[in-house]
Amino acid sequence: MAALEPSRALSAVTWGAAGQVVASPDLLDGLTHLVDEPIDPLKELAAYLVEAHGAHNARLMAASWARALGGIIDAGGDISRSRAALITCPTLMITGTYDAFCPPGLVRDMADAIPRGEYREALGAGHDVHLSHHGWLLTTVLDWLSDH
Repeated sequence: MAALEPSRALSAVTWGAAGQVVASPDLLDGLTHLVDEPIDPLKELAAYLVEAHGAHNARLMAASWARALGGIIDAGGDISRSRAALITCPTLMITGTYDAFCPPGLVRDMADAIPRGEYREALGAGHDVHLSHHGWLLTTVLDWLSDH
């Protein structure tokens, strides 16, 4: 929305997003088999999804997510990266140090491509910043929004 309708966005905050999708085949395969054969970087996510949604639903969600990511990657991976310069509002982009889906370098590059973009890293977090670092995330977002 911030790129397509810039006059409607006063500010933007995101975590778990990088403007493009890059994931190794191993990571996509791990996501496809998340519940039954979780790979190390996704074990916490697997446990969370099973607890929150049950094994059957978690299996469906993860497989659908993997297919969607694969399709986006096959199409070039761009979600909004090519439109970053069109985002004119102040924008805060957050990721975790160990986010396998939105690695720090990728998120930092997106933030740098946005004219008023800023980057923050949740030290030691993975993709689940909102779960593992919820207090830090809340404080970071509220402080940033109060300045913007």
